[in-house]
Amino acid sequence: MGLGSGSTVAFVVRQLGKLPDRGSIEFIPTSLQIKDEAEKCSLRIADDGRIPEIDLVFDGADQIDAKFNMIKGGGGALLKEKILISSAKKVVIVADETKYVQTFTRSVPIEIHPMARLSVQKRLKEMGAVPVLRTSDKGYPFVTENGNLILETSFSSIADPKKKEPELKNIPGVLEVGLFTRRADVYYKAKADGSFQVFTF
Repeated sequence: MGLGSGSTVAFVVRQLGKLPDRGSIEFIPTSLQIKDEAEKCSLRIADDGRIPEIDLVFDGADQIDAKFNMIKGGGGALLKEKILISSAKKVVIVADETKYVQTFTRSVPIEIHPMARLSVQKRLKEMGAVPVLRTSDKGYPFVTENGNLILETSFSSIADPKKKEPELKNIPGVLEVGLFTRRADVYYKAKADGSFQVFTF
């Protein structure tokens, strides 16, 4: 089972830790944060070599549009999250109702190699986008667990995310894009009253 990143996934991990048969399941986390949470819950951590055998991935999202395309990467783990999601037989997304929008309104995280920082920014600007280097609370460049940088990239609109995703990935130096256009199998919309609305495909 693959585990995405973020506070929603951390909650899911704590619930998985209560399963009586959790010892029969192996987990692959996408971040040190979730790995630490999983270890605290006594979950078995699998080697990355098991990624092609993933049956199920639990993950969250930063935004989900009306066609169930997603923006992910707010926590900086978009590269590993996309690897797991692309390999999984089934994907389950859990997100707060505020994350569901008609069209995207937030920037798209783009993970880049540090050497390509200026060249990728130049190319994105030529495409009409506004890239801003993500920084930490102290103003230092945010570095992913893979040793890369993230450009928070704003677009006036993204008419076709399925077309935009490969277009951005084709820029030399771009390692992964926070547009996730593979439709998940199940979406849980968490409502303020504690109930869930479920979408299945």
